[in-house]
Amino acid sequence: MRIIDREQAKRVAGFGSTTQVNARLLLLTRAGLLRRFFLGTKSGGLKAIYSLSKAGAALVQVPLRGPKRRNGELVVADFFAAHQLAINEIYCELKYRPIPIHGTAFGKWISFHEPVDRAVRLIPDGYFEARTPEKVMCAFLEVDLGNESLSVWRKKVESYIQFAVSGSFEKQFGQPQFRVLVVTNTERRMQSLQVATRALTDKIFWFSTLDSIAHTGFWSSVWVRPKNAEPQPLL
Repeated sequence: MRIIDREQAKRVAGFGSTTQVNARLLLLTRAGLLRRFFLGTKSGGLKAIYSLSKAGAALVQVPLRGPKRRNGELVVADFFAAHQLAINEIYCELKYRPIPIHGTAFGKWISFHEPVDRAVRLIPDGYFEARTPEKVMCAFLEVDLGNESLSVWRKKVESYIQFAVSGSFEKQFGQPQFRVLVVTNTERRMQSLQVATRALTDKIFWFSTLDSIAHTGFWSSVWVRPKNAEPQPLL
């Protein structure tokens, strides 16, 4: 997850109270296993963000991929942190909350740190599989907070189309097809991406917003297609 906030720590580690998780995060920070920095919030407050320290990464034997922030640093705005925390919310929703569809279970999640294929310069925000009695739903995740131009987005759409028709996905992942789930920060941004996408394809892509997922649920009727604004569920 690279970084984590208190609420995400509670969900992942199964803490029952805010007091418990605060105490544990403080102990790990003082022990030098976590680094803590602070983000300014829209309401004018501060939000503590945690990442592995060099010693923490060595202890659990993983690469050190967190943000290069000094311990205790105050950051007014940080696109990486906002983007990664949004990805984490989707990850936590998928992995740590039961899927409310009979016979359906979370399969796996993959994070990417380099292009998914040599032929396309494409680094998805994540990939997951959900297993149903009939099939495996495979999906790449794109979290869009409105920081990229529509021309950049169109190139990304073209890359996904190329990856879909090349046969490389099936060779790498052992599944016949995939979807691209696009989660945006606003309805307006979602509609802009829909328009840009449907000029190239009406397949593969599904769109929703962070607010819709938070309020109604990831598996609810909160998804729309490039040429269809009627909300529908993924399964």
